[in-house]
Amino acid sequence: MSVQSSKWSQIILNVIMIIFSLMCLLPFWLLFSASITDDMEIIKNGYSFLPKEITFSAYSYIFSGSLDIMHSYGVTFLVTIIGTVTGLTLSAMLAYPLSRAEMPFKNGLAFFVFFTMLFNGGLVPTYLLYTQVFHIKNTIWALIIPSLLMNAFYIILMRTFFATSIPKALIESAQIDGAKEWRIFFRIVLPLSTPVLGTVGLFYTLTYWNDWNNGLIYITESRLYSLQNLLYRILQDIQFLQTSTQINGKGDELAANIPLASMRMAIACIGVVPLLAVFPFFQRFFVKGLTIGSVKG
Repeated sequence: MSVQSSKWSQIILNVIMIIFSLMCLLPFWLLFSASITDDMEIIKNGYSFLPKEITFSAYSYIFSGSLDIMHSYGVTFLVTIIGTVTGLTLSAMLAYPLSRAEMPFKNGLAFFVFFTMLFNGGLVPTYLLYTQVFHIKNTIWALIIPSLLMNAFYIILMRTFFATSIPKALIESAQIDGAKEWRIFFRIVLPLSTPVLGTVGLFYTLTYWNDWNNGLIYITESRLYSLQNLLYRILQDIQFLQTSTQINGKGDELAANIPLASMRMAIACIGVVPLLAVFPFFQRFFVKGLTIGSVKG
């Protein structure tokens, strides 16, 4: 390939990447722009990248109960940290034995893991199991355990990584030197598995941070509301107030003036900002971990 041809190829690739980057960034800018746009302007003209009249009334209304927001942030951070560390540890401890050829009943256990990707017990039996047997309703564990703690896809991803990226000779050498399985796992396998640990850790972080279903089903005490649950209930309360005002025909000025359209966007911004701050720290593991672990065996 000539130098001139290589130069044009590089320019075309750069243009494509710039367009792709804009396609990723513009939705976030539109989201933020809508959150600081006056509600009446959104109703009349729709969403715009450049708002004509900037207002922070949606953020002002949400943070008028700032203590509740901060408390919910704390609950969400606590649940995300505990859930991610616990889920990552348990997934790795199940995936590693499944990656070893000498593991007895390996195929049966692998099928059992895969089976849970296709079928589950259903909402009602699951709810009865966790509330009547394990009694986790209105506890912090209700936000961590049901449906989130272990994911079959992540286990298969990690098993593939362990089977294809950890040299078997290295494990055999450690065994000859007298190392036991726990020592091999924690001192040799895990330090060599940072790409897949970072990738799956990011998946768990996203899952726990964005989850609102467990809080909706298992949590009725406001002290345990996660950020997503609190924002969802704020939105529901506002819609109820505005609907009641319209039906009763009474001039509830406070409810009528709440900027519902821009508040939806402000709620999305508040929920997504911490993840945008965390993602760059996982990015360097993300591509490598997915690429190496993507071949299912």
